[in-house]
Amino acid sequence: MIGDTRSQKLFIVMAAFFCVNAVLAEFIGVKIFALEDTLGLRPWEWNLFGQSGSLNFTAGTLLWPIVFIMTDTINEYYGQRGVRFISWLAVGLILYGFAFAFIAIHLAPAAWWVNVAQSQGVPDYQAAFAAVFGQGLWTIWGSVIAFLIGQLIDVSVFHRIRRRTGEKQVWLRATGSTAISQLVDSFVVLYIAFVIGPQHWSMGLFLAVGTLNYCYKMLAAVALIPLLYLARVAIHSYLGKEQAHHLSELAAKI
Repeated sequence: MIGDTRSQKLFIVMAAFFCVNAVLAEFIGVKIFALEDTLGLRPWEWNLFGQSGSLNFTAGTLLWPIVFIMTDTINEYYGQRGVRFISWLAVGLILYGFAFAFIAIHLAPAAWWVNVAQSQGVPDYQAAFAAVFGQGLWTIWGSVIAFLIGQLIDVSVFHRIRRRTGEKQVWLRATGSTAISQLVDSFVVLYIAFVIGPQHWSMGLFLAVGTLNYCYKMLAAVALIPLLYLARVAIHSYLGKEQAHHLSELAAKI
C-alpha cells in the first residue's frame, strides 16, 4: 500500500486530513443552515414528492465534498486497500469522539459555568452543550453506517471505471464513483436516522430531503473537480512524475 518514505509521508498527511474532515463533518452536522439566507438570496420554495420548503442543509455538507476529493485522490495513488483503511480509521475516530462527547455531557457541571454565557443568550450552558454534542444515537449510527457503505461503494466503482479508462479521465471516475456512492449515502443516513428512528418521517419527506441533499453534494463535487487536478499536480511535484506514475499503477492492482 505504501512504498518509499515520501509516499509514506504523503499517505499519512492525506489520511490525517481525510479523518479530521470526516470527524468534523459529523460534529458540526448538528447545525442546520439556510442556504438562501447565508447567500443573501430570496428563499427558493422547492416542491418535491408533495413536500415544500427552503434550502436547508446540515453544516456537515460543507466538509463532505472535501472528503470525496480526498477519497478519490487516495484511491488514485494508494488503491482500494488505502481507502478502506482510512475509512475504517475515520469510523473508529468518529465513534471515539462521540464516546467522549457522551462522557463529557454526563460530567457534573461546575455551578458557575452553567450560567456563564447568559449574557450571550445562553441561559443554561450545560443544556446547550448536551443539545449540541449529544446527537441522537439513531443519527450517529445512521451517519456512520451510511458513510462506511458509501466509501466501500465509492472505492469499488472508482476502480471499475479506472479499468476501462486507464490513467485518463480522472474526472470521470471521480464524479462517477461519487454519484453512485452518494446516492446510497444520502438516503441511507436519512432512512436510519429519521424514518426508522424516533421521528418517523413520511416517505415523501424522506425522498424530498434525500434528493435535495444528493443534488447539493453532486453540485459541490462537480464544482471541486479542479481541486482534484490541483492535488494531482501537487502530488506529482512532490513525488516526482516517475514515482507518482509507479504509485498510481500499483494502486490500480491493490
